[in-house]
Amino acid sequence: MQIARQLQEITLDLSGGSCVTIGNFDGVHNGHRKLIGRMMAKAAKTSLPGVVVTFCPHPLRVLVGPHTPPFITDYEKKLDLLEALGVDLTLMLQFTRELAALEPEEFVRSILVDGLNVKELVVGYDYSFGKGRKGHFELLVELGEKYGFSCERLDPVIIDGAVVSSTRIRDMIKAGDVWGVRPLMDRFYVVRGTVVHGKKRGGRLLGFPTANLEVRDELVPGPGVYAVWVEVDGNLYKGVTNIGYNPTFGNETLNVETYIMDFDRDIYGWELRLNFVHRLRDERKFSGLDDLMTQIRSDVELGRQILDSQEAGL
Repeated sequence: MQIARQLQEITLDLSGGSCVTIGNFDGVHNGHRKLIGRMMAKAAKTSLPGVVVTFCPHPLRVLVGPHTPPFITDYEKKLDLLEALGVDLTLMLQFTRELAALEPEEFVRSILVDGLNVKELVVGYDYSFGKGRKGHFELLVELGEKYGFSCERLDPVIIDGAVVSSTRIRDMIKAGDVWGVRPLMDRFYVVRGTVVHGKKRGGRLLGFPTANLEVRDELVPGPGVYAVWVEVDGNLYKGVTNIGYNPTFGNETLNVETYIMDFDRDIYGWELRLNFVHRLRDERKFSGLDDLMTQIRSDVELGRQILDSQEAGL
């Protein structure tokens, strides 16, 4: 997949035209996958390149400011997911107030027509664009007739009676419902981080050494204990992750620490990927170390049972 951050960087041959979809695609969830899949099907049928247009930074960060909800995927993860879907070109436009101020027709003409030579455009059910978000599907149809491209609008994806959306997934992850988001994303939610030195209580006091993560991702599941698949240097291990403040020890900062089952290596400085499978329980304060150790043993056993089940496989 070619990645371009401005039109001038594109080296892919678009002289015959392109098939395009456009959006923010935070999470690259099943609604987005349906949209991209439809665009790629048109690309295959017409033998044209399949192009995704997205934005960096996210428009909300420019128009609203830094106090926006945490995003599900950063740009590196988003690009990896788009490449896995077979996209030929991702145009990740720098989003600025100047870009936001473009009239809808100017955006279509300069980016989609002159820039990408669009022949087929696929958009989502709620897509709007241009200055004041005045652009809509009916206008795209009119502009398609004027500039020589067709436009299709897809209905939303409904799962469990509700629309699959980035907001819905974000709220579920924050609430700890990591099992529930899997059918909405076609994958478990992943958090990445670097192993750093912690308080060293896990092995010394409790007999369960943990990898403490300095997390890269903005969105972390809500406090609690989770069964996870841990990716270490390309290998998978069962694990149990605690997210929270370790109330038994009176910590004041949020920690993400993972006990990796059947594993005994020095991995300080390594990057881990935690695939969050199932929430085991709330984080809570224990009366003493014995009660805490008993609960940890129970967590590890339950986590192992869950991860051994067929439904929990990656």
